[in-house]
Amino acid sequence: MRILGFIPARAGSKRISGKNIMPLAGKPLLAHTIEAAKKSKYINRVLVSTDSENIAKIAEQYGAEVPFLRPEEISRTDSTEMQFFEHALGWLVKNENYVPDLIVLLYPTSPFRKPETIDRAIEKIFEYPDADSLRSVRLCSEHPHKMWVIDNNLLKPLIKSEKSSDHTLSYQSLPKVYIQNASIYITKPRTIREMKSPIGNIVIPFIMDEMESIDINNPIDFKIAEMVAKDMKIKR
Repeated sequence: MRILGFIPARAGSKRISGKNIMPLAGKPLLAHTIEAAKKSKYINRVLVSTDSENIAKIAEQYGAEVPFLRPEEISRTDSTEMQFFEHALGWLVKNENYVPDLIVLLYPTSPFRKPETIDRAIEKIFEYPDADSLRSVRLCSEHPHKMWVIDNNLLKPLIKSEKSSDHTLSYQSLPKVYIQNASIYITKPRTIREMKSPIGNIVIPFIMDEMESIDINNPIDFKIAEMVAKDMKIKR
């Protein structure tokens, strides 16, 4: 099978400037994801989609392909997965006549995912041939039953419930809720092409632990990642 490891890494980041190439444990953040993808026993091509020549150069140094630069208009903060999927697939078909069987989307902001975890996710979607996609998730630590919105200066529950006391229940008494963790998303080209969606309707869950689910979005996240990386190095 043609299994494409697809890593989107645009240059712009409002919360952390140059986030995707900031050093973490002695190498650019992006490099951790490239190396994990290349160690997968199923992924047979690793491609980085970026709008930056500098990021492209770093990606190539760590063994990823960068056959094109992503257009600026789909490299903004509000750009979607669908846009960069369509652009990449269109380019690959037109220029190489290449269509992958699976696209394994790996965001560079998840540096602690392991190659064997990527492989387990791929094996899981193999078990469900009718699935449109797979999404990695983690157990949600902040339950939506305990979330509120402010309406006319009053708190209103985000999740409506018959009893207001439901919002005081312990976490153990509430249903388990999972949140996508931006670590391993797998989709099929037919889902993108036919359903105009990177997700589709039949979505397989892939549950990951807290450590591999660390997702770097702001300076505090980066500080936590640095502490985790240091702790892992000491243990090794």
